Amino acid sequence: MSHAVQERPVAFAKPRGPLSHARLPRWTPIAVAAGSVAAGIGIGLAAGWHSKVQWGMISALLFVLGTYAITTKVEGSRQAKDRVATSLVWVCFVLAVIPLVSLAWVTISKGMEVLDGYFLTHSMNGVLDAEAGGGVYHALLGTLEQVGIATLIAAPIGLLTAVYLVEYGTGKLAKAVTFFVDVMTGIPSIVAGLFILSTWTLMLGFGPSGFAGAMALAILMMPVVVRSTEEMLKLVPNELREASLALGVPKWRTILKVVLPTAIGGITTGVMLAVARITGETAPVLLLVFGTKLINPNPFEGAQSSLPLYVYEQYAVGTDAAVARAWAAALVLIAFVMILNLVARGIARWKAPKTGR
Repeated sequence: MSHAVQERPVAFAKPRGPLSHARLPRWTPIAVAAGSVAAGIGIGLAAGWHSKVQWGMISALLFVLGTYAITTKVEGSRQAKDRVATSLVWVCFVLAVIPLVSLAWVTISKGMEVLDGYFLTHSMNGVLDAEAGGGVYHALLGTLEQVGIATLIAAPIGLLTAVYLVEYGTGKLAKAVTFFVDVMTGIPSIVAGLFILSTWTLMLGFGPSGFAGAMALAILMMPVVVRSTEEMLKLVPNELREASLALGVPKWRTILKVVLPTAIGGITTGVMLAVARITGETAPVLLLVFGTKLINPNPFEGAQSSLPLYVYEQYAVGTDAAVARAWAAALVLIAFVMILNLVARGIARWKAPKTGR
């Protein structure tokens, strides 16, 4: 006699709470930001504050507080803390970008008033500072030569120093080199200019020249190149070095063919940061190059000008024509640094090792 087995239905436990929580829509941060800006402007006007910086600080504070309050009510306190952290990052980013955009806008708007082909191809020879006319060619030529010579001096020395510290440096010598590099990083530009002035000009008897200014700029550039290159070389995995050495490749060839090509992008960026720093220096040029209104293509003899020195001299005159030339020269200086960065990034991408098949 067979007994039929009766299957009983399995009872599943019901969840005690919802599996998904309420979520704010994606446009919530934009709406909160718009409301915070409107409220910040309203509070500033009501309080009689006419500074846009004050309006912006109030808006930023209201944005963070509003984000926390709304997120806490809808999504809970845990998600609210995450959104507040994200909001703080965005607020800091905006606060950093606004001065940069404002500076670029003012420089472009004021510099384009006199910036043209004539301004770039003529010097100030025969033109009074208070008069309209003249150009920036002599200063642009001086900047190109001085920065180029400084880079030729500082970049190889800084690169080889960084290679020594990372690949070979041990013992007291490496510690001493690291110490002096750290000290040189904080040297004011005027100190570098005074050092070259006391040795090159006063002790050795050489006169003002673009080369003297380039040596002072090289002193300022070297520690930046060393530090940036050293950090980039440390990021290269040791497995690459060990694989090359395991194949019997000498260490110097491993550094030349494996380590440096792997870090070429970061090294180039570091060199360009150093170039951007020295391009805007005025004190060493004022001490060692003196400045001139004439075109001097020889950086090893006679006074030269440079773009930062030209901006300083023209702005110090104070007339409308001189101030307009100062803004135009500042725009040329910014464009010069941007072009150098773009070229350097292109070279770094071209020389970087290919990762695809």
